[in-house]
Amino acid sequence: MSKAVDLLLAAIAPVIWGTTYIVTSQMLPPGYPLTDAMLRALPAGLLLMALTRQIPPAAWLGRLVILGALNFSVFWAALFVAAYRLPGGVAATLGAIQPLIVLLLARFVLATPLNATRLLTAVAGIGGVALLVLGPTAKLDMVGVAAALIGALSMACGVVLTRRWKPPVSALTFTGWQLTAGGILLVPVASLLEPALPPLTALNIAGFAWLGLFGAALTYFLWFRGIERVGPQSVTGLGFLSPLTAVLLGWLVLGEALTPFQILGAAIVLVCVVAGARPTGAKTLEKLA
Repeated sequence: MSKAVDLLLAAIAPVIWGTTYIVTSQMLPPGYPLTDAMLRALPAGLLLMALTRQIPPAAWLGRLVILGALNFSVFWAALFVAAYRLPGGVAATLGAIQPLIVLLLARFVLATPLNATRLLTAVAGIGGVALLVLGPTAKLDMVGVAAALIGALSMACGVVLTRRWKPPVSALTFTGWQLTAGGILLVPVASLLEPALPPLTALNIAGFAWLGLFGAALTYFLWFRGIERVGPQSVTGLGFLSPLTAVLLGWLVLGEALTPFQILGAAIVLVCVVAGARPTGAKTLEKLA
């Protein structure tokens, strides 16, 4: 399968992640961020484990717990804290530093050379997201800012280590065990810090099903598969598609207006996604020769 197809499949993940805000705000009971994160991860992980019925080698279990914590437990907990304490635009802009962190971590952990084009697109992408989602009334809360930065760092570490630590199992098994580990780690935290969920409506159940089956099981399988096949540097810039999707859904579904600055931000984001995913360096020169 070509690299272009691998990237297109990986791009499905952040597009679906962009639906998280509208699904959470319109379909889930309010005020349960940690419980929402746990119910998004654990059932999806158990489902994938039941489907694959494959156990990684015992030596890999510790690494899978670490990856589950970085990619799901810490990342999603910090993400929801930031979302509750910050305007969505501020949280999304702070989270957009993740591709830049991935490039720097990959340099030291994977010995990947820094590339000027990817560094430029990572920085420009942050600016594009800021134009896309920041409003004139945006306010800062230091706890929320810290949570957003911790979430971005956690996910960036998870992305890089996912490339470095690849057990001899299928991508579905790899995804399922990480989701399960991340969900289990969230169970005591959600139980201690949040009350029990109220009786769920059909709309609530549909929202949880979407976030679990598509927003977790499918998307993270495609995301980890993309990291494995084309590398974290090419895949991580696709994450800019998530806030873009969220803004477009707000416009299409909720009737929110788009300003000229948001349209400019959307254009910058799309350019950065394409530029960041393209081959660079020697491989590019070989194709042009």
